[in-house]
Amino acid sequence: AASGDVYTVRFCGKRSRCTGPAQAGGRRAVAIARAIAKAPALLLCDEPTGALDLETGRGVLRVLQDLNREGRTVLVVTHNAAIAAIAHRVVRMRSGRVVEVTTNAAPAGADEVTW
Repeated sequence: AASGDVYTVRFCGKRSRCTGPAQAGGRRAVAIARAIAKAPALLLCDEPTGALDLETGRGVLRVLQDLNREGRTVLVVTHNAAIAAIAHRVVRMRSGRVVEVTTNAAPAGADEVTW
């Protein structure tokens, strides 16, 4: 992470091995952690909370918000409309075309989002 910061991504809420449905969420969280570790200026996230429970998903969104505050550009693609509340800019698409672009003057914090 930038500036020597360390980010922690929790998997399955415990230190034991992930099994069943949690395993997919764990793999997704590992992929996100690996991408963050490379410290890119632009982070492209395709459904970053897709297979995660609410608590873990919020944790991922908090990290993405922190990275954005550090000056990194974070682009999130998702079907989860609730996540739009934390974005500075929201681009809605339908059938491959942009149908709406909105700007949030005061984006919500990750802990305020629920789905």
